[in-house]
Amino acid sequence: MIKKLQSNKDKIAISLIILLAAFLRLYKINGFMEFLGDQGRDVLIAYNILHGHLTLLGPTASVGGFFLGPIYYYFIAVFLLIFRFDPVGPAIMVALFGILCVYLIYRFGNELFGKGAGLIAALLFAVSPLVVTYAKFSWNPNLMPITTLLLMYFLYKGVYKNNLKFLLLSGILFGICMQLHYLELFIGVVAAFYIFLGNAFFTKLIWSKKLLQIIKSYAVYFFGFIIGFSPFLLFEVRHNFVNIRNIIQFIFHSPNTGSGNYLGIVSDIFFRVFARLLVNFPSASDYHLYNSSLISVSQIAIILLSLVSIIALLKVKNKLVALLFFLWLVLSVLLFGFYKKSIYDYYFEFLYPVPFILLGNLFYLLFKNASKIGKTAIIFIVAILFLYNLYFANPLFAAPNYQKDQAKKIADFVMKQAGGKPFNFALLTAHNSDYSYRFFFVTSNDSPIEILNPAQDPNRKSVTSQLLVVCESLPCSPLDNPLWEIAGFGQAKIANHWRVSVVEVYKLIHTK
Repeated sequence: MIKKLQSNKDKIAISLIILLAAFLRLYKINGFMEFLGDQGRDVLIAYNILHGHLTLLGPTASVGGFFLGPIYYYFIAVFLLIFRFDPVGPAIMVALFGILCVYLIYRFGNELFGKGAGLIAALLFAVSPLVVTYAKFSWNPNLMPITTLLLMYFLYKGVYKNNLKFLLLSGILFGICMQLHYLELFIGVVAAFYIFLGNAFFTKLIWSKKLLQIIKSYAVYFFGFIIGFSPFLLFEVRHNFVNIRNIIQFIFHSPNTGSGNYLGIVSDIFFRVFARLLVNFPSASDYHLYNSSLISVSQIAIILLSLVSIIALLKVKNKLVALLFFLWLVLSVLLFGFYKKSIYDYYFEFLYPVPFILLGNLFYLLFKNASKIGKTAIIFIVAILFLYNLYFANPLFAAPNYQKDQAKKIADFVMKQAGGKPFNFALLTAHNSDYSYRFFFVTSNDSPIEILNPAQDPNRKSVTSQLLVVCESLPCSPLDNPLWEIAGFGQAKIANHWRVSVVEVYKLIHTK
């Protein structure tokens, strides 16, 4: 009877957490979602996939000039179709996966560490402002928290149960993860160490059988990876391994643009993984906005909390669980030390579940062995963390950006000014691309004509009688701008210009 009551309490608690997570991620998502160049490119390619133009190539990597696999495009194509080609569909997909990740953290935390650990981890993960931010718009890295969590769970199951089917599933998920972001390569290193150490030191087999099991595990895991990564590999085989060669070139020959030595990078990433996720700690560039003493005290408290949460792994009875989370965190952080370029918060999305589960385990262990006063103190600390993060994650305290609606409004205005006649199009911007507008051009069957270079178009048939220019960077002077879409149009004058939403739109025509 007592167990049944406790079970009902847990179900009610996780149901409320899921509802809260859903609210934070889905409330006015149409207004809060990011819809810039990357999102426009992705939905445009997904739109083309739904119209028969299949692809084996995914988004371009943020650095290096190479591409990812195409799996993300096929994920969002399903939701783009369900929502009748409204870009909010892929954003809702990401949000739903984020909500599911909250539930899986609860389930896996309960199974691997104890019921209380899973509940605490899910509660804090649900309201983490950084986690919520990246779960509210469509972008390929934003699926990494849930795909990596599933990958690691099946990896653990495969080693713990000596089950090759679970290892195959983990390998397939690794192939999928590698199509989301190449930093998932760190997880490949973690998996390699875990398979070896787990079989070598946590099984009772004799060494000859251990070695055979390790070899079989590696073979099955690699085979699963080939399956999961097959779309990208098929493209590479057909195109002389162009991306793989570019990746190798990037790793061994690209110049360093970041700062800091190895230990400095490692310590910075270790701190940020806990600080940015658990307590919405400000970025280093914003430290000057806060009291220096408060920053220093907070840094010390966060470092101590993170170290104690790692040490608490020693108390976990199942050492394979402790080994998994130790390698997942520590090896990943150490590998970041070799990356000499700027490291953004989304780079460690594959680590997002870790600090929450470690903290959940720590509080669960302390709560089990604490006095009434101690238990009250732990509940108070968890409540403070929850309320603090909920304040920053609450969409009721923020104003929607309406980026998608603005892009559509501007695109519709451009098409209206074109008057149903052929037109060329250009975007003057600092840090964006024109795909967010082009998506609405394509879906309205009124796409601008691309101006080709003279070698391709010696008779200049691709140059129309009008050029519509959207200026996101203000003030704007479109005449004689070196951008090809403007320069290729030729000598022109401004026929008219308008202020539309947050941009200016210019209509250029040829001078006689």
